[in-house]
Amino acid sequence: MSSPLGALDNPHDAGVVPSRLPRPVQWAGLALFLVGVAVASGFAVTEHWRRATFVLGASLLWLAVLRLTFDSRVLGVFAVRSRRFDAFFCLIVGGAMAFLSASVDALGS
Repeated sequence: MSSPLGALDNPHDAGVVPSRLPRPVQWAGLALFLVGVAVASGFAVTEHWRRATFVLGASLLWLAVLRLTFDSRVLGVFAVRSRRFDAFFCLIVGGAMAFLSASVDALGS
């Protein structure tokens, strides 16, 4: 059985139009997301939990934008399901994390 998709392509993207953005712009957007995850990890290691949660939530919000506009081949493992599902999931989780981290009282710290 022959398929127009490659072996590693996301099957949910069979009819999706490729991104109009050039590949270097897509790679830069993905790099920015990974920098956000690294910064959030640095905050978590140094026990700045609210900052880590906020930066990770903001990074997930950025990933939602990336998922809607970038090709799945560039995003790789961050493109799990359909574009709409992945973007919706990242918006909900990232928005909740950013909101909760911003709304929790710092308790004088």
